Amino acid sequence: MSTENSAPTTIEEITPKMKLKGVVKKIELYGALVDVGIGRLGLLHISQLSDKHVKNVSDVLSEGQEITVWVRDVDRKRGRINLTMLEMPELSWRQVAEGQTYTGKVVRLEKFGAFVDIGAERPGLVHVSELTNGYVSDPADVVSVGDEIQVKVIGVNRRKKQIDLSVRALEAPAATVQYNDEDDEDMPTAMELALRQAMEKSGMELPSRAGKSKRRRSKKKYRRADQEEIFARTLQEHVSNQ
Repeated sequence: MSTENSAPTTIEEITPKMKLKGVVKKIELYGALVDVGIGRLGLLHISQLSDKHVKNVSDVLSEGQEITVWVRDVDRKRGRINLTMLEMPELSWRQVAEGQTYTGKVVRLEKFGAFVDIGAERPGLVHVSELTNGYVSDPADVVSVGDEIQVKVIGVNRRKKQIDLSVRALEAPAATVQYNDEDDEDMPTAMELALRQAMEKSGMELPSRAGKSKRRRSKKKYRRADQEEIFARTLQEHVSNQ
């Protein structure tokens, strides 16, 4: 996560996500004013004191207390700094987008999938159908809590603060059978089988398969009408010889 930076001395040196040491100077109903050593007090809103509900600021902080804070945002023109006691995520919601790839840690398993921490405000979900190319009945069959895995972002809902992830999207696609038209052309049709039978009965020499393949590769020497004519003539010769 975020690492502590060397102590800044001016507001120009302050950047979002920066980790700072500060001293609580004043407590108000809405939060606390904190001195972070730049000549201006930063605002630590009551909602940023804990991930749990806080009724009174004084239940958590007292004046003169040394605390660790992170910079949420800074307005240099107005000289305002908003602080938080909640460790800032590596990735903001604006940074997470579809198509990105991350290495994350599996933090929780459910029947419907695995939750993976990629450094965002909340873990993303790899649905059970996105764990691998094959069928998975239980996520525990594929991953365990604590595993580090590569995932791809396939969906982001910033309003609901949801991130959809996939492992399957990074795997090689399943092998597909390539269909060769020439293989189909080498299969004799019903007309050709009947022609071969008639030629065998009449004692005529059968054309070789190699010759047939060669003719097919040259886009067929005879059209269907030609084949029917040859077939009819061969049958007539066969009847005459009997």
